[in-house]
Amino acid sequence: MTTSISKTDVVLIGGGIMSATLGTLLKELKPDWNIKVFEKLDDVAIESSNAWNNAGTGHSALCELNYTPELADGSIDTAKAVKINEQFQISKQLWAYLIEKGYMGNPEDFIRTVPHMSFVEGEKNVEFLKKRVEKLTESPLFEGMEYSDDHEVLKEWLPLMMEGRDPNEEIAVTRIDSGTDINFGSLTKKLFAKLKEQGVEMNFKHAVQDIRRTQKEKWQVKVKNMNNSKMEYHTADFVFIGAGGGSLPLLQKTNIPESKNIGGFPVSGLFLVCDDEEVVNRHEAKVYGKAKVGAPPMSVPHLDTRYIDGKRSLLFGPFAGFSPKFLKTGSYMDLIGSVKPYNVLTMLSAGAKEMGLTKYLIQQVLLKDEERMDELREFIPEAQSKDWKTITAGQRVQMIKDTDKGKGTLMFGTETIVSEDGSIAALLGASPGASVCVDAMLELLKQAFPEEFGTWQDKIKEMIPTYGTSLSDNPEMFKEMNERTTDTLRLKSHETGALLS
Repeated sequence: MTTSISKTDVVLIGGGIMSATLGTLLKELKPDWNIKVFEKLDDVAIESSNAWNNAGTGHSALCELNYTPELADGSIDTAKAVKINEQFQISKQLWAYLIEKGYMGNPEDFIRTVPHMSFVEGEKNVEFLKKRVEKLTESPLFEGMEYSDDHEVLKEWLPLMMEGRDPNEEIAVTRIDSGTDINFGSLTKKLFAKLKEQGVEMNFKHAVQDIRRTQKEKWQVKVKNMNNSKMEYHTADFVFIGAGGGSLPLLQKTNIPESKNIGGFPVSGLFLVCDDEEVVNRHEAKVYGKAKVGAPPMSVPHLDTRYIDGKRSLLFGPFAGFSPKFLKTGSYMDLIGSVKPYNVLTMLSAGAKEMGLTKYLIQQVLLKDEERMDELREFIPEAQSKDWKTITAGQRVQMIKDTDKGKGTLMFGTETIVSEDGSIAALLGASPGASVCVDAMLELLKQAFPEEFGTWQDKIKEMIPTYGTSLSDNPEMFKEMNERTTDTLRLKSHETGALLS
């Protein structure tokens, strides 16, 4: 086995949307920096960013009910929903900027307009939904959201879901036409294709084995070239670990203090998929329901129109599964291998706290196909088993860490870990994930490069004109920005329903 040694400015580990986004930002901010990407598979966007593995597509809090909890006094807390929507607007602005520069071709290859809807059943949930839409529409970000509990209106909005439904059933739906469906696999490929044109070195079938500090305060990344079994050593000033579920084991190898007292719990997802055109063409929306009492946020049922590689499909789920792997292409030893002396108490504490989650996962794993169909029939009463098949989506590793809520808190969001000196960073966690990738990577850059970040403000504002401003508090700025991004990304206006050109 032979070895090679090289130096670079930046190493990006993982060929997913996060590395693609960070690389894109860095090439705009520091075009002279040398960047190398290492991906252990034979192409980009095969794992978490793949369209079939990444079920959360266009998370902008328009329809996700778990982002607007009902408080003890009966009021609705919309802070998280507003924040996520603001973050999504940042993503749209960067994509529009890249389209305007001619970097990414036709936006319809990765983003399309699909209405976002929330669907609830029962008197209590109907009241909740009424209060939710009243509170959300106080913000310009949710302008155009409609509410109805009239079955005749709902037959127009959701013909497939209303067929065969009891006319006396108490249900309600909110609809907003400015929602989107995003193929993050296609987007990732477009970003990396441009980065390659700009001189970024792409290395496939290169598995990172170790990450260590050098005596000169740089990072040495040990990489196995799986094409020829050659071992390579790459020294870099800055390393980003964006390997999806594989990020935690690599972060642990760095031995930085920020990697301690952190664990991960893998959860796999199953979806029912329908490709039958007669069925698919009767539903055009992403419809989110409400998680059952005691179920975790990851279990929120939703029926999604998806556009993948130009073809329209319906997905329903998720149904949780369990595998000790941290990636679909990972090892059955991933979970055990991630337990270290410094995080074992964190992991055990989480296990003790999350007995409800454990029970839920066991119940989900034991579900039979027809039981999954019964859950689908709460959305589509006349759904036929012959029209639907089960697919396995990507692995998600929910982050566990010690917080002010105690040891072993299970985190359900996206977490950025940055070393004190800013020389190495990692992204952990899951939803809303890809949808807020631009904001997440800007926040990472702010932490990793605090001195340079100030000098980058003009360029960041060129890419994202509203960066640093609350759009919810500035309706006119939001309107101007939204018109621009809607036009550039060829989305439909919620005001007219027309495709802007």
